Amino acid sequence: MQQAPIMRLCISCRKTYNRKNLFKITKDHKQGIIFHNGMGRSAYICNSKKCYSDSKIKKKLQKALKTSLEPEFIYIFEKEIASFNDNPNQGI
Repeated sequence: MQQAPIMRLCISCRKTYNRKNLFKITKDHKQGIIFHNGMGRSAYICNSKKCYSDSKIKKKLQKALKTSLEPEFIYIFEKEIASFNDNPNQGI
């Protein structure tokens, strides 16, 4: 029996996508903010340039993760999302 795909909501465009096609950002209680894996409060962003380059993405992430983000986070986030878009199946 085939399982239904796990669907998640993009925090920017608010559309539902298969979890495997989204960029995952997790707030782990021990490791802090991590990308692609981990357990804890998570936020998902689709690979649409409109979504990940949204001017309010930092505020949306802070709200979704219920934490404040460091200023250097956006620089790291931009590098991670660029590598994710080059190879979207790396988080599987």
